[in-house]
Amino acid sequence: MAKVFAWFGLALCLLLGLGALGLQSVGMSPINLPANIAVGTGMGSKLACSGRFLSGFDEDQIRKDLATYSPAIDWFTITLDEDLQRASVDLLGLFGASATYRPGIGCTLDQADMSLLDSLKPPSAPAVDESRLWPVGPRVAEANSRLVDALTRSLAEDQQQGLQTRALVMVLDGQIVAEAYAAGITPNTPLMGWSQGKSLTSLMLGWLQRQGLIAVSENNLFAQWADDDRAEISVENLLQMSSGLDFDEVYAPGSDATRMLFMDTIAANVPLQSALAQAPGSHFYYSSGTTNLLTLLFNERVGGPQDALNHLYQDILWPLGMRHTTLEPDASGVFVGSSNIYASARDWARLGQVFLRQGALNGVQIANESYMQAAIQPNSSNNSPAYGYQVWLNRGGNKLRWPDLPADAFAFTGNRGQVVMMIPSLDAVLVRMGWSARYYPRNERFAAWLRNARDG
Repeated sequence: MAKVFAWFGLALCLLLGLGALGLQSVGMSPINLPANIAVGTGMGSKLACSGRFLSGFDEDQIRKDLATYSPAIDWFTITLDEDLQRASVDLLGLFGASATYRPGIGCTLDQADMSLLDSLKPPSAPAVDESRLWPVGPRVAEANSRLVDALTRSLAEDQQQGLQTRALVMVLDGQIVAEAYAAGITPNTPLMGWSQGKSLTSLMLGWLQRQGLIAVSENNLFAQWADDDRAEISVENLLQMSSGLDFDEVYAPGSDATRMLFMDTIAANVPLQSALAQAPGSHFYYSSGTTNLLTLLFNERVGGPQDALNHLYQDILWPLGMRHTTLEPDASGVFVGSSNIYASARDWARLGQVFLRQGALNGVQIANESYMQAAIQPNSSNNSPAYGYQVWLNRGGNKLRWPDLPADAFAFTGNRGQVVMMIPSLDAVLVRMGWSARYYPRNERFAAWLRNARDG
């Protein structure tokens, strides 16, 4: 019996070692195997839950998506419980994690006490007038056949190159003129935006400012910072990723970013506890942690998780016509605004349109024009000014970020090549949703779309 256990232990170590090598292939260190496993099972169960119960994907598609992060997924057992609406990921029956879906709330990693989330009640959605045109309603006017052909060709080219594009949408002069969707994807399929969610968080802060509940110049934001230099960090510093906090935006097991998203019960805990490494406002450093501090502020200023849920839907998403969007919270009920947002391609286009229209859409002013104008101005950092309020800017640096697009372009972007591109001078919003393991050529693709639109 001792020999059996010895051989089992050796096999387990070998298996975990191979898994670690798989994680290393996507930048995850094999040194800390417990963290490797925790991140693997946490990430796997969270994405499997949302993929199934928000996007409607089957296990085969979920496995393919997870495999783009690590081939180690082959050693994990995925269980999708339709009755409990829960996804579980297990390794050899020894290590595991699960995430549960709640209507209107989405999926959250399971913890010992989930009573707070269980107590939340999403508001009831008002009736939709099916006859209204996008962006107010769900109906899309007759498409431009030539531009539809152009997007269809672009989608086919992406698939041939292994880029796994799922949805393409082109908006000109406030109307959808062309769309293209991969097999199994519809205009209403909620798709993972990853860091595109940061831009929704920015709009939420703009709404908060319009209500007089916060000011971008405000500092002394959290009690934990009251007695040190972090009290000087302003809301604008957080919005512009120039907080100076020592948050490690590296996706390796046990890093700040992976602990925040896949290991910690409360996502904002890691950045909230981060020390100050730079003077606030002086240095740009892309940090998902600062975004989750913004959603923590949103939660605190409106009165807590239930009020935050109500305001998100009733005052922001539904007035914009975003009926197929979910911003998922952590176990404390605070939205994980850095990453956990699912929305249909048409809803992503609506979010782009409200930025293009300086905070107004469908007759509703969500955020003040002054806030929205400031949102797309370069920041004042000493190293990387081409970033606004949780949006990437084409201009502001030594050269254009997307050289084949107009200088005034700005974008929401996310992992796996997600992008919503706004171009004020052309009154255009361009959307690409997919799951590319390698870089998506947004500059070249979108420039080609615009040439087709111009040539018509």
